[in-house]
Amino acid sequence: MKTAFIYTDQFEKFDYGPSHPLKTYRLKLTYELIKSYGLLLPSDNRYIEAKMAGNEDLLMYHKKEYIEILELLNRDIIIPEAENFGLGPGDNPIFEGLFDWSRLVTGASLKAASLVDSGEADIAFNISGGLHHAMASRASGFCYINDPVISIMSLLKKGRKVAYIDIDAHHGDGVQDAFYSTDKVLTISIHETGHMLFPGLGFEHEIGKDEGKGYSVNIPMPPYSDDELFLLAFNEIVPPLIEKFLPDIVVTQLGADSFVTDPLAHLNYTNRGFCEVIKRIKEIAKKWVALGGGGYHVANVAKAWALAWAIMNDVELKDDIPKDFLDRYSKEGFQSGKIWDEIYVERRATKEQLKKELKRVIDFIKENVFPRIR
Repeated sequence: MKTAFIYTDQFEKFDYGPSHPLKTYRLKLTYELIKSYGLLLPSDNRYIEAKMAGNEDLLMYHKKEYIEILELLNRDIIIPEAENFGLGPGDNPIFEGLFDWSRLVTGASLKAASLVDSGEADIAFNISGGLHHAMASRASGFCYINDPVISIMSLLKKGRKVAYIDIDAHHGDGVQDAFYSTDKVLTISIHETGHMLFPGLGFEHEIGKDEGKGYSVNIPMPPYSDDELFLLAFNEIVPPLIEKFLPDIVVTQLGADSFVTDPLAHLNYTNRGFCEVIKRIKEIAKKWVALGGGGYHVANVAKAWALAWAIMNDVELKDDIPKDFLDRYSKEGFQSGKIWDEIYVERRATKEQLKKELKRVIDFIKENVFPRIR
């Protein structure tokens, strides 16, 4: 199986600010951890340098006036109109190079999609991607440009049928919104319930409209769900739907913010459950565009995506993180020296209560979505 890893050291140039939870530094940590395990060696032909997307690419989805605002803000200049587009202090800060950052992330995702579509790779992984909240003319949830949507649209232009699987703790609302009325894209999002977490959407009854009715699938997970419930939700819903839909290409958003130690959610997965899902995706996706996503404990992110890249390459990593990496980065949250998380079982809420709520959601999807997929 041919794999590609899309990355560039240019990612290190951009910074949301010292108090912002999204640390672009996590990308460098992931890349360095992967290299330390020998999974990307110098001159490795799996390494593909990321390049910026052009404005014409962004305009496949985003509105022209929004792109023009981002271009103006790229030089860290505050303009009064910015707040009308969701830009300013808070989730979506204005920082120098924000448009270049967004173009670079999107260019990497477009390259991943192109490599997989052309057959040059069976799997392509852009860890910087998966910024799934951005709307056509508005920034949202740390996301300025919606690279999953643009990548999927690039595949639709070639006549491809696409399934999108999102396992971030937060609902993939921007992607859902873009494809809510079409049956050419099946969107599946497994996330913490919107009753508890931003963006407050992604309930099971959001199943699409018009030609897209039944092609939007949401699995809102109850707070404190652990690996067992995550795997239950995934296995009951995702493989059967993929088997029915038969996509040409699967695009995934592999957010790592659903882990027990992540500060922005209330889910209690570990990278053990995460990796079981990655293995299942590899089984059902013959052509796979893998994107990153959320993750606000940087060590969790690096470990999860390094493990995912290992699975994509049929490699089993040793639990002991290489010493050369620990010598440089132990203070970034790698103090245990192990790549695998400890097993975690939720006990604050009874497992039966959580299972009952999840079963209700699963039954709803099987009754209201499964019969519509063709």
